[in-house]
Amino acid sequence: MTSAAEFIDRTLQAEGSAARADADADRIGGGLRFYGASVGAVRGTVRDADRRYPRMPHDDVTALASELWSQPVYERRLAAIVLLQRALPLLRGNDLTRVEQFLRDARVPELIDPLAGDVVGPLLERLAEPDVTRARRIVQRWSESNDPNLQRAAGLL
Repeated sequence: MTSAAEFIDRTLQAEGSAARADADADRIGGGLRFYGASVGAVRGTVRDADRRYPRMPHDDVTALASELWSQPVYERRLAAIVLLQRALPLLRGNDLTRVEQFLRDARVPELIDPLAGDVVGPLLERLAEPDVTRARRIVQRWSESNDPNLQRAAGLL
């Protein structure tokens, strides 16, 4: 695990509580594990990581998001989404391939919705031609997919 991923994971675990983890598991489910950290703690942890590891280039940001997403832990995945939200100016149209994999594996609306609405939507808004045409075709493919997560994401855009 990279230093940034270790920092985020360790901090999220420290911010969590067993009672909140149990309540979130009951409420959200999806076969995910839960540390029991609040959304505010997740956002603060990503902000602190950004201060600790400033000016990460595109490839480092997307690799960190993938590393956080690689474990089926709700707070880690939410941190990946927050990281991508904060790095929107760095994201490119071809990052939709990575995001599509995240969506396929999201498992719960609580991850699908912010990934679509707070990452994909703003990314589509700022893309220029020819990237925006390609990205819109990808979202159209999602809407026609048999994958309910991709269909949900497309419906939010």
